[in-house]
Amino acid sequence: MIEPVSETEVDVSVEPWRDPACPVDERVADLLAQMTLEEKIAQLGSVWMGASGEDGGVAPMQDEFSGELPPLDELIKSGMGQLTRVFGTRPVEPAVAARALAALQARVAAASRFGIPAVAHEECLTGFAAWTATIFPTPLAWGASFDPALVRDMARAFGRTMHVVGIHQGLAPVLDVSRDPRWGRTEETIGEDPYLVGTIGTGTCRGCSRPACRPR
Repeated sequence: MIEPVSETEVDVSVEPWRDPACPVDERVADLLAQMTLEEKIAQLGSVWMGASGEDGGVAPMQDEFSGELPPLDELIKSGMGQLTRVFGTRPVEPAVAARALAALQARVAAASRFGIPAVAHEECLTGFAAWTATIFPTPLAWGASFDPALVRDMARAFGRTMHVVGIHQGLAPVLDVSRDPRWGRTEETIGEDPYLVGTIGTGTCRGCSRPACRPR
C-alpha cells in the first residue's frame, strides 16, 4: 500500500531560495551565497535597449553621448538587474512593446543560471509614459488638490496599467521640496511645503503599488 504524502512534508530537494514557504531573509541569504561576484555585480546593472531589443536609438543624439553597446547576449551573460524604459521615448504600439519586453525578459532569465528576470521600469510622472497611454495631471496639480485620497486613486490607475504590461517599477513621485522656481525640475515636484509633499507623495506610492514606486 502506498502511503499518502503528508501536507507537512517538505521536498528537501528544493533549494531554500526557491521555496516560497521560507522567510524572505533566508531565501535572499541562500541565493547570495551561491552567486558569483560577477553575478552580483550584474544585478546592479541596467540596459536601455528600446522595444526592438536590438537597436540603440532610444533617445535623441544617444550615439553622441555614449559608446556602442556590446551584443545583448554579452551584456546579460551573468544576468541583468534592470531593463530601462523598453516602451521608450519613441511612439511604439503598446502590444509591440509588451511583446518585446516579454521576449527580453525571457532572454535575461535564460542567460542567468538562476533564471532571475530583470526589474523593468518606466516613467510615470503624469501616468504611464508610453504611446497612447492616458495622461494625468502634473504633480504640481496633485499638490494643488490637497487631496491625497484622490491622488492615490489616480496613481492606482496608472500603476495598474504598467503592471499588466510587465512593468515592475514606476519612476515617481519626485519628493524634492521645491523652494526655487528657477530649478529645472520644479514642474515635477508636488510643492514647496514638506507636509503637503509628504502626504501627497504617500498617497501616490500607496496607489502605485503595482509596480512599486521609487521616490527620488
